[in-house]
Amino acid sequence: MVDIDETDRRLVDALLADGRASANELAAEVGIATATATKRVQTLENAGIIDGYRPRIDYAAFGFAVTAVFNLDVAGDGIEAVVADLADAGDMVGVYEVTGSQDVVAIGKFTDTASLNARIKELLVDDDIESIATNIALEVVAENEPLPLAGE
Repeated sequence: MVDIDETDRRLVDALLADGRASANELAAEVGIATATATKRVQTLENAGIIDGYRPRIDYAAFGFAVTAVFNLDVAGDGIEAVVADLADAGDMVGVYEVTGSQDVVAIGKFTDTASLNARIKELLVDDDIESIATNIALEVVAENEPLPLAGE
């Protein structure tokens, strides 16, 4: 277990702002020595707190014009299978077990309404899914925005 302090939080915030920042740039941003920045980032990586570096993608530029939110009611013991299937589906960018009136919320990206409709039809015949409500996003206002971790 790694004790995360304010310096670690500021380093992660700097990486969230620019995942390609050099150790020198991170150190300057946080106000620590380059060697300290390197060691702290490596410690966070080794502990699995930082689990990789990924680009932020404009899905629409790749033809994913439709974003849909799925709200699913799942039969009692079927939730594990349903969330696993959704997570492995290839068209979901987020899958969450939730409290409230639904059991699962999933967010998917689709090239068109026909591919969305095909996914809905697959879900409707899943014996573990008791009901499904789907909302189509009219506009993606914010997505994959980093959550600041350091107190200011």
